[in-house]
Formats: sequence, structure tokens, C-alpha cells
Amino acid sequence: MTTLGILHPGSMGAAVAAQARRSGAEVLWCPVGRSASSKARAERYGLTPVPALSEMAERADIILSLCPPAAAEGVAQDVATYSYAGIYVDGNAVSPATMANISAIVQRSGAIAVDGSVIGSPPSDSKSPRLYLSGPVDAVSLVARLFNGSAVQARPLPGGIGQASALKLSYSSYQKASRALAAVAYALASDHGVEAELLDIAEGRTTSYLAEIAYFPKVAARSWRWGPEMKEAARALEEVGLPSDLADAAAAVMERWAGLKDTSPDLALTLDKLHVAPEAEPT
Repeated sequence: MTTLGILHPGSMGAAVAAQARRSGAEVLWCPVGRSASSKARAERYGLTPVPALSEMAERADIILSLCPPAAAEGVAQDVATYSYAGIYVDGNAVSPATMANISAIVQRSGAIAVDGSVIGSPPSDSKSPRLYLSGPVDAVSLVARLFNGSAVQARPLPGGIGQASALKLSYSSYQKASRALAAVAYALASDHGVEAELLDIAEGRTTSYLAEIAYFPKVAARSWRWGPEMKEAARALEEVGLPSDLADAAAAVMERWAGLKDTSPDLALTLDKLHVAPEAEPT
């Protein structure tokens, strides 16, 4: 039996770990410092608690990190502290350069690094996200086998560390930035009383995020994770000489929603949070 450690069982991490468990793996997690909602998810999916990260590092054949991108390097450093020598999969939305840093951190402790990225919603009976993997071929194959027959579609990529991260941010730099831009456009129309006309135009198109106004509050509630991801996307764009302004701007938009973390705001509050009071004139 393969033993998988999951860091940390958020909505995505817990659901992905549960798919590995359904495929026969034992899944460990560490409750220390985690929220009540994380503990509830871990119990619901049958994950095995361990009293300390050191025990996970000792027992796990593979450790999978699925956390907010801003925490990814710190989480890798925490694992490396315990001289982890298994396979360390960073599945976070980080730039290729950040992934290279993470790879170096865990390799110094004796681990094998695998670059991962999840594209899609948390796996369930009706949803089947893709887990892209790149890095050492043998290690990638071992990780992919964890999800054989599960709702997670493991897809190895050629080219080594950085490829899975590049694919993720290539996708999310559009997907998430366009959501933020759609919300700003709708807020402007709403301020001038022409939101119904804007929505009518958008709904006349084949597809348009402008027509999906019910999704704006969901974007706002997730912006504490999506904002840092957009900063990583900006960094990835800069690394190859491409303009990063739109990704940076999307991150700035999402920062205005920071106070709505994991809430269920209505549309009016979501749009209101996009506004800032004009600066007072100097006296």
C-alpha cells in the first residue's frame, strides 16, 4: 500500500486525497494548526491523522502539497526540515521559477521533487479534474498510479520541473483575470444603471463571463487564493518577457475582496467592495 501525505486538506486537497484513498492508498494528514473545517473534511473523507508533520515525513512515500500559492515555499521548507526523502509533489499554482525554488528546497533534504498542477473543480462523482505532472519520469509514474481509476485524471507532461506549473498559470492567467475583469465591467455598468443592457449584450454572445454575474460573489470569496495565484502568473509572464500588467491588475482587483474570504456575499456587497472612496484633496 502506498502512503500519501496531504498538505493541507482544503476543499481541493481533501477531495484529491480522497480519490487516492479510494484507489487504495493510505492518506495521512496533520491536524496541528488546521481549522475546524479542515478537520471536518478530513474526517468526512476518511483521512488518517498524525500528531506531527515529522511523523508524516517519516511514514509517507509521497507528500502532496495543495495549499494557497503564497504558502507553497514555506510548506516545502517545513517538510524539508524533517529530512523527508520520499516524493514531494507541489500541486500549487506557482510560477516555474517558484517551482524551481521549491524543488531545490526539498531536494536538499533528499526528496524527489515533482511539479504538479490541478485544473478543474474538486473531484466528485460528477467532476473529474486533471492533475498534470512533470519531473523525473519514474516519480511522475508513481504519483500518477495513485489515481488510477479515480475521478482525478493524472496526466504526465514531458520536459521536467516547471512544465506543469507553466500550464496551470497559462490557463489561470486568462481564466481568473477574465473573471475579475467581468466583475469590474459589470460594476461600472451597475453604477450607471445600464447593467441590464450589458447583461443582454453578453447573453447574446455564445459564451461570456459577463453573463455569469452569479459567479462574481464566488470569485470574491476565493480571491484570497486567486489573488496570489495571479501574482505568480504575473511572475511567470515576466520570466519570459511577456507583459504582466493584466495579471497584476487582476491581483489588485482581488485584493479589494480580501475581507470576503470564504464567505457567501451577495452580488450587491461583492460589487460594493470593488469601490474605494476617492482620496481626500490635500488641504
